[in-house]
Amino acid sequence: MGKDLLKNFVDFIGMDTSGRNESKKIIVIIRIMIISYILYFTANMIVCNVVFENPKVLLFYGSFLLLFIALFAMSYSYKTSVTLWSFCFSTIIWVVAIVHSFGWNIGVQHFLMVLLILYFFSGYKKYVHKIVFAVTICALRITLFYLYQDKVPVWKLSGLEESILQVLNTITIFWCISVISFVFSKDSQELEGKLIEYNSQLQQQANTDTLTGLFNRRKAMDYMNAMVEKMSNDKGFCVCICDIDFFKKVNDNYGHDFGDLVLKKIAEIFREEMQGKNLAARWGGEEFLLLFPECNGDEAYVVIEQIRRRIKETAMQKDDLSIHVTMTFGLAEYDFFNGLGSTLKEADEKLYIGKEKGRDTIIF
Repeated sequence: MGKDLLKNFVDFIGMDTSGRNESKKIIVIIRIMIISYILYFTANMIVCNVVFENPKVLLFYGSFLLLFIALFAMSYSYKTSVTLWSFCFSTIIWVVAIVHSFGWNIGVQHFLMVLLILYFFSGYKKYVHKIVFAVTICALRITLFYLYQDKVPVWKLSGLEESILQVLNTITIFWCISVISFVFSKDSQELEGKLIEYNSQLQQQANTDTLTGLFNRRKAMDYMNAMVEKMSNDKGFCVCICDIDFFKKVNDNYGHDFGDLVLKKIAEIFREEMQGKNLAARWGGEEFLLLFPECNGDEAYVVIEQIRRRIKETAMQKDDLSIHVTMTFGLAEYDFFNGLGSTLKEADEKLYIGKEKGRDTIIF
């Protein structure tokens, strides 16, 4: 029963506006602000009845209570902009009236900051309107300060009475500002999170070969260049350029879909075998690049031989079709004197030497 009542109340507060193309969020926040003000006036009426025992003060707060109840009802029948301006105007009238009646020291003038924050979040762009509103609110607050700072109020309050109203005002102001800030900062943080995730996805897409999931050629080059810049003279690396033997025949005889399957299966083998610091990238077409940081040629050769054998022994299957493919590898150690370009050229030349020698081999 209680949950149903709460759900109905939330649904009632969250009802959309009567106008088209208007933000539901703004009208919901305004309704929450109005409900907060209604509770605030009710609390003040209770305090005034107990502390002041003055029916005029009770009537004073009661009139504003009725005004904001009317504003709440109005939010379901009028456009958001009309409700917003009515809310702002009513709050200004109420603040001026309270300062005039009870003096400057109870802190009710800080409710003007609630209006300022609400208005700045209430619309997209409208920068001139926001600046004018901010200047107006600032001018009003300064004017109230000079008019009422030392003026004797209509109802003179004791120190205890001022403290009680100051606490009520502070709690309500902080609550209102917190609600506005929470709603809009939550949206901002969610949007920022989505942008970060989206940028991360774009970065990954820019660095990844879409078919195999391996790094693409650009990412591999960036990685090697960065490694060269940070590398000390006593720690080199090895580069291997390899490709699938007679891959064109695979595509011609079995179709490009099967060729894609072969590329993905080989990429999977690379990922499983090239663990740790090692890196595999699709260099282009059926060519791949294998990178072995802080590794000499003999150590890299052992890993590549394991990869070569596994690829040769792995059946490439799709439905009833099953074939075996081989790969040829050209391995080169980093040339400290001639640089990365020379090393890549050497690996590529060794790859073609391997092809001339019958393929399915490693040339080092």
